[in-house]
Amino acid sequence: MSHSVNVSPEARAKDAAFLQERAASGKEKYIVRHSKQARFTHGITVIACILLAISGLFVFVPQLAQAVGADTVFAIRMSHRVLGFIFVLVPLISAIMAPKGVAHIFKNLFAKWNSDDKKWMLLFFPYLFMAKWIHMPDQDEVKSGQRFADGMLWVAGALMGITGLILVAGSTIVDLGTGYGVVLLLHDLGFLLIAVFGLAHIFLGGGIFQPYRGTYKLMFGNGLVSEADALYHWGHWARKEIASGKNVVEKDAK
Repeated sequence: MSHSVNVSPEARAKDAAFLQERAASGKEKYIVRHSKQARFTHGITVIACILLAISGLFVFVPQLAQAVGADTVFAIRMSHRVLGFIFVLVPLISAIMAPKGVAHIFKNLFAKWNSDDKKWMLLFFPYLFMAKWIHMPDQDEVKSGQRFADGMLWVAGALMGITGLILVAGSTIVDLGTGYGVVLLLHDLGFLLIAVFGLAHIFLGGGIFQPYRGTYKLMFGNGLVSEADALYHWGHWARKEIASGKNVVEKDAK
C-alpha cells in the first residue's frame, strides 16, 4: 500500500543523515512541551473531572441514589460541590497566574487551518487502523483535530462550571423555579460533551493508540517530548522549536 503523503527521496536522505548525525553525537534532544504549571493544572482538573462524573451519577440518577441510601447520597452531594469548586477555581487561578499561557492556548485553538490540517483530518480515521501505511502531514503545536476536540472540552467545561454554580445557588440561596430544570438539562449536556470528547482525549493523550504510545508522560511526566516524537507528531512546531533552541534540552543518549 502506498503512503498517503508522498515524501521525496531527497527529504528521506536528509532525514536519514540527520538521524545518523544525532546518533553519532551520543546525545538526545528533547523539547519542553508543557510547563510544570500546565501539568499541575491539567492533573488536578482531570482528577476533579473524573470524580465529578462518578459522584454526579449518584447525585442526578435516582436509581443509583436509591441504591446507596440517603445518607450516602448526602455525603456524595457535598463532595460533588467541593469537587466542582476545585474544577472551577484551579483553572481560573492558573489563568490569573499565567495570562500569556491562556492567550497562547486560545491562539492555537483558533489558528487558521492550512492544507496540512485539512489533509490530516481526512486521513485521521484511516490512520487509526492503518498507521503503519499512512504518513500523516506535519502539524503545528496543536493538531487540527485536537483543536476541535480541545475546543469542545473548553466549552463543555465552562458550561459545566457555570451551570453547576447556578444549581448550587438554586438549591441554597435563590429559588430558580422552572429555570432549575433548564439549567439541569444544560448541565447534563455539558456532561455528555465531556464524556464524548474526554474519552477521545484519553484514548489519544493516554497513549492507548500505538503511534501515541507514551504521550501520557507529556502531562503526567516531565513535560518533555523527544525530538523524534515531536517531529513525527508536530513537525511544523518541532522544527520551529529546534531552530530557536529556546525550549530544547539535551541529554545523554540511553
